[in-house]
Amino acid sequence: MVRTYLQLIRPANVVTAFSDVLAGAAIVGALMEPSMLWLCLSTACLYAGGIVFNDFFDAELDAIERPERAIPSGKVSLKAAFVLGSLLFIIGVISAYQVSLLSGHLAVCIVILCLLYDKFSKHNGLIGPLNMGLCRGFNFILGMSVWPEGLSEYYYLAIFPVVYIAAITMVSRGEVHGSSRGVLILASILYLIVGASQLSFAFIQDTWFMAFPLVSIHSYLIFKPLVLAYQDPIGPNIGKAVKAGVLSLIVMNAAWIGASGQIYMAILVLLLLPLSLFLSKYFAVT
Repeated sequence: MVRTYLQLIRPANVVTAFSDVLAGAAIVGALMEPSMLWLCLSTACLYAGGIVFNDFFDAELDAIERPERAIPSGKVSLKAAFVLGSLLFIIGVISAYQVSLLSGHLAVCIVILCLLYDKFSKHNGLIGPLNMGLCRGFNFILGMSVWPEGLSEYYYLAIFPVVYIAAITMVSRGEVHGSSRGVLILASILYLIVGASQLSFAFIQDTWFMAFPLVSIHSYLIFKPLVLAYQDPIGPNIGKAVKAGVLSLIVMNAAWIGASGQIYMAILVLLLLPLSLFLSKYFAVT
């Protein structure tokens, strides 16, 4: 039963959420604040809750396209999924409020954005990717909220996780039936924008020598499967490109931490990648 519920919350994905708040906190120079433990708990629960409600609302469609999933297979009832998702959201919000009112309000915004995506916007080719990107962008800002003064200075950087996740979400729409090459080209352009922005920020901070290797590793990890998907844009190849994009979020966030001048913390966050890859062998990512 425990394994079934773990399959539902996709633990490999949840690990990537930790890197979001850690990157945000690193940029504002508050990564070592004790209250970061509350934000790590918050982001894990918020992300897991969003995934549970995604499958809750997709139960009928998954019964056709992905019958092996926990809900359509009958291993988890709709009622149990609703209770689990709600409990995760509640814990996530309460944990954030332990840090500050600002952090708690941001957690509430993330819950709203998750539900809007899960129930409505995911079916729209334009609004859906933007909505999903905003979920990650607010998660990035959630990490910054540990030091509000820093947030007011660097909040604009949250646009880049939004762009990156919007790109992945666009590509993911072709996981079942394949995708068009035009979508993959657009995603490539958005990936390049994010990488270039990280390097630009690092040059301004005079930390390019810390960020460049991490940005290079991230680019390799995301573009290798994307090129293969472009050559043959069938569902399985698209799925591999999406999986690489999601798991490589850890590397992207480590690059932000490196760009903020904290190379040792960047390396520590990078160590989340083997954990996420290990979990991805046993639990679905996409």
